[in-house]
Amino acid sequence: MNSDITRFSAYRVMWILVFFDLPTETKKDKKNYVEFRKNLLKDGFNMFQFSIYIRHCASSENADVHLKKVKSFIPEFGKVGLLCITDKQFASIQLFNGKKPEKPKTGGIQLELF
Repeated sequence: MNSDITRFSAYRVMWILVFFDLPTETKKDKKNYVEFRKNLLKDGFNMFQFSIYIRHCASSENADVHLKKVKSFIPEFGKVGLLCITDKQFASIQLFNGKKPEKPKTGGIQLELF
């Protein structure tokens, strides 16, 4: 029975993903971009990637509340996408970070000329 509760909650708990591409050519565009981003952070979203923010919600009803909030502060211009997925779906995400260049472990050997 305990596994049934876990299985149920994995499908009930939701994640909201907000994808956005907003213009930043003018001062007003930049202000709208910053304001949108601040509103996301104020509503409990965290940056996942530069233009992708995520938020954990306890239920689909809770997710609906936050979706409504995000819709209320979407700027006039630009593109914004909203996606809700279950905790179970989010758990199957595969993330990759590219390798960063590594520094040599030892210093170079200096050649002496006589």
